[in-house]
Amino acid sequence: MKKDILFKGFTPATFQFFKELKENNYKEWFDMHKDVYEQELLNPLRTLVSVLSPTMYNIDAGFELRPHRALSRIYRDTRFSKNKEPYKDFMWMTFQLPVTREEWKDYPGYFMELNSDGYTLGLGLFQPKKKVMDAFRDEITYDAEEFQRITQETVLDRGYTVYGEEYKRPIVNDLPEYYQQWIQRKGVWVAKTRPIGEELFSEEFAEIIKNDFIALEWLYNFMKEATEL
Repeated sequence: MKKDILFKGFTPATFQFFKELKENNYKEWFDMHKDVYEQELLNPLRTLVSVLSPTMYNIDAGFELRPHRALSRIYRDTRFSKNKEPYKDFMWMTFQLPVTREEWKDYPGYFMELNSDGYTLGLGLFQPKKKVMDAFRDEITYDAEEFQRITQETVLDRGYTVYGEEYKRPIVNDLPEYYQQWIQRKGVWVAKTRPIGEELFSEEFAEIIKNDFIALEWLYNFMKEATEL
């Protein structure tokens, strides 16, 4: 009989590790603390992905759900980066369709980022092609009232904020102010950031993510449809 996978939460040592890594971002220190990294950060994150997987499968059966694919690496690729520190002082998980390296920017994805100060939950189209955002704007215009009603209730009222690089020259349109935060962007995502709290240290954190990601399902499908037009 297969044992249930249980996420019990992170510990204060998880966030202490992040804080100390910021001050000691070099290989010798990391090697000495690799057991802490694996026990307090990597293994709980892997378990969290597994616990969330049935919920995410119900949202989109095509999501990449394998923990080693859904989780970021803590090792920084310094070849093409100005930041030459060998390790990231944050980690994240993503739930997205398993598209190619070139295509991922055009498809919506969920994410949870963890760092020394707390966590961020979100969903979005991060660097899509212009045609994807054009389709996204067209879909908003097609039934603007429904878009506002649902996104207000399931996104903004849950504490999310709309982000994304804005156009220097605004796109001319006749929509009311509410819609401008969505359409005047080259890419668009929603996110909310929370400081370290008791929820991170128990199984409650998995339930918080599940409930929020389920609430964002309508917006996910709306964004996904724009990529298919």
